[in-house]
Amino acid sequence: MTEFVHQRHKPPTSLERARDLVLVCAPLRSNVNLSRIVRTASCCGVARLVTCGPSKIDAKIARVSPEEFPIEKHRSLAPVLKSLRSEGYQLVGLEQTTNSCNLHEFSFVRKTAIVVGNERLGLTEDALALLDYVVEIPVYGLPFSYNVATATTMALYEYCRQFPSG
Repeated sequence: MTEFVHQRHKPPTSLERARDLVLVCAPLRSNVNLSRIVRTASCCGVARLVTCGPSKIDAKIARVSPEEFPIEKHRSLAPVLKSLRSEGYQLVGLEQTTNSCNLHEFSFVRKTAIVVGNERLGLTEDALALLDYVVEIPVYGLPFSYNVATATTMALYEYCRQFPSG
């Protein structure tokens, strides 16, 4: 039997450059969900995180400080999406719609803004109308959708899988 040597805590690998990835959160109900999203976004090397509406991040859950991972705060979603489009970002919503694509079959472009909706209401019709694409994650049981923090993690991971070097 071959012996394997494991190093429990690998040193972090840094990206050569920040990812051309922006994460945009509609107003969320749960500060816990937002804090978990912040931690995942930081781990994935997200260039910018934008939150809309009132939000408070629990530093103990997020495990990053505002100095390490700055977060932009805005009142409403539509102006943010319009601004990102003018900056050349492809706007990809994470939502279950009649015309959404399966996340696992979707090809991201490098300069992408992933837009996630409210835990209960999802993305509004107005927000959906501003998006270039909508992707959804297949669900194999009940309830019919993943928690917003979990779904965001899956979407970010898929983007990072497609662009591993940033």
